[in-house]
Amino acid sequence: MAVAAWVAVAGLASAAAALAPAGDPARGAKVYAASCGSCHSLDANRVGPAHRGVYGRKAGTARGYAYSPAMRGARIVWNGATLDRFLQNPQKMVPGTRMGFRLADPVRRADVIAYLRQQSK
Repeated sequence: MAVAAWVAVAGLASAAAALAPAGDPARGAKVYAASCGSCHSLDANRVGPAHRGVYGRKAGTARGYAYSPAMRGARIVWNGATLDRFLQNPQKMVPGTRMGFRLADPVRRADVIAYLRQQSK
């Protein structure tokens, strides 16, 4: 019975992943420059923290950036799912974060996430 439940959950997770847009890092670079670049950079902390290496990094740990207490205390590791959820509604995911910008379009989010993943290798 437990095996059947696990198979069902794994199947649902696979189906959800298949429905998510794949993301194009080249388009993501353009979206990042236009939508994220006024506050973020890959290599320098600005209004927001530097993003190179963000994919796979624990939230609130970029070197030299003064995070909000909420982000420092968040127990999040940035990956495709967590970035997608955060970019949809940062305040809902991490109440008290300083980031208020939302990236509503799922294709644009997927593109930015693909770009950040590429830049984190």
